[in-house]
Amino acid sequence: MRRDTLVFTVAGTLFGLVVGYMAASWDVVPRPAAVVAAPVASGPAPAPRLNPDEVKAMESLAARQPGDAAVRVELGNLYMDAERWDEAVRWYREALAINPGLVGTMTDLGASLVSAGKPEEALAEFEKVLQADPGQRNALYNKGIALLQMGRAKDAAAAWEDLLKRHPDDPQLQGLRSRIEQIRATTNGK
Repeated sequence: MRRDTLVFTVAGTLFGLVVGYMAASWDVVPRPAAVVAAPVASGPAPAPRLNPDEVKAMESLAARQPGDAAVRVELGNLYMDAERWDEAVRWYREALAINPGLVGTMTDLGASLVSAGKPEEALAEFEKVLQADPGQRNALYNKGIALLQMGRAKDAAAAWEDLLKRHPDDPQLQGLRSRIEQIRATTNGK
């Protein structure tokens, strides 16, 4: 599975859960039906399993090559794909300590932090990415997810509006407008 697809899948799932929780907790506005996911008969897809031999080989390579950021990024990717967020965070941070200019790795670090339930730390990473590349699609999208986790729905909607302005023709973002409208409706424009 491509990392972008995984990030959007995880972010979309988290978005649905957060918005559903927020909508359910407010008595003033009824919960929009589109926010609640339909039950899945077979349950959520299990996280991909890590190949212990591959991980061991990569960790051995990282130990032999302490200045190699690419090996650490790959380890972060392996753990991210397996939804082992804390390990992914560790390896992405090690890669960024070696090469702090890896914008994609900063975005992946932020996405892993969001998934690990650390939205404040994630938001700081997304802000660094957006300073380097203000239109970075994944950082803008995941910034919205982090803001939702922090209870800042209006700010999340603003981040996504910025994303849509910068990438109006992106087919993967077509459903985002309705999510923004749902947030606006549930927060009464606040």
